[in-house]
Amino acid sequence: MTVERVNPPELSPPTGFSHAVVATGSRVVFLAGQTALDTGGEVVGDTLAEQFEKALANLLAALASAGGTPADLARVTVYATDVAAYRAHAPRLGRIWRDLAGRDYPAMAVVEVVRLWDDKAMVELDGFAVLP
Repeated sequence: MTVERVNPPELSPPTGFSHAVVATGSRVVFLAGQTALDTGGEVVGDTLAEQFEKALANLLAALASAGGTPADLARVTVYATDVAAYRAHAPRLGRIWRDLAGRDYPAMAVVEVVRLWDDKAMVELDGFAVLP
């Protein structure tokens, strides 16, 4: 697979995402929304950062089970129940992302939602990856 991250100079410099990702490969993996569920089906983490870390780990576990790595991610959408809180925690969330997924950022969006499937969930991530 080849991935080209495109960040045109006429757009605001991206922080923690890429404006566009051109991916060429032979397999596309669609990743279902992941919250901070543990293996028992319970939401874990009392803070947004704790839940983000678990949700991202779950997303990456699903990706790994399909044969992918974080560098294969082409697109991720973050659904948050409070975007203001997400923005306030952005530096910490960015460190969590870099620790788990590295610095090859996919195209991303953060969307505020009224609630998620699990009442206790504050954040959910989904996306897709392109594998060789």
